[in-house]
Order: sequence, then C-alpha cells, then structure tokens
Amino acid sequence: MKKIVLLLISVISLFADFKHIDYKDIKTLGKDVVLIDIRTPSEWKETGVVPGSKKIMFFNEKGKYDVNSWLKEFSKYVKDKNQPFVLVCRTGSRTNMVGNFLDKQLGFKNVYDLKGGITFGYLMQGFKTTKKDLKPNPVTGNY
Repeated sequence: MKKIVLLLISVISLFADFKHIDYKDIKTLGKDVVLIDIRTPSEWKETGVVPGSKKIMFFNEKGKYDVNSWLKEFSKYVKDKNQPFVLVCRTGSRTNMVGNFLDKQLGFKNVYDLKGGITFGYLMQGFKTTKKDLKPNPVTGNY
C-alpha cells in the first residue's frame, strides 16, 4: 500500500506546475528571478529577510488579505507570467496556497516556493538574513 501511495504522489508531482526549490538552487532560475517574502511585517522584524527579497505581505496578522492590492505591488517586480519568482513564508504553508493560486488561477508559469520556508529552508541551512531596510512603506504599510 505504501508503495502505491508513493508512486501516486510521484506521478502527480510530475504534472504539477507549482514547484518547490531549495535556496541553493535558486540561482539556476536565471538573473530575472525575484524572491517575494509574503510574511507579515512582525515576522520580517523577528527573523529578518533573505537579502534582496521583495517584502509584500499577503495575509495580515488576522489572516485577511486583499488580492488586488497584493497583485498591484507584485506586478512591480514580476513583469510577465513567464518570469520566474520564488515565494517565501515562515515554513511553506502560505506560499503553497498563494503559489497554487498564482499558478492554477492566474496562469503564472514559473512559480516556486522556498522549500521549508525561511525557517527550515534558509535559516536552518545556515544562511543569514538581514534586517537592513526594514522601514514601513508609508502608503502600503509593508516593510
């Protein structure tokens, strides 16, 4: 039974467009790849952020979101549906939801999430974050 389940998962993952990627492999996506941290400002302040990532909160502290506002900010960095980008959250749960939405509903072709999020896929792998430039945007409130 376990072999059947593992085989089924393997076959399904072959057809999934939304992809998980290790941080060390991001550079293989090319020079246009953008890292987008969708966590909350308090999370950015707590752990810092991946250097060079764009901070665009998707879900606020209460779990609410504004897709149109988020997409407007997102479109400043991801210029077309073929440009590769990597979503970052704490452990990968939120990026999984947002990534599948962008892939399946909106048709983005090169959607990735940082496998394990910033906690397991970045910090626990020995990479360092930065807290530089963590000042709120006066218009959006994003850092």
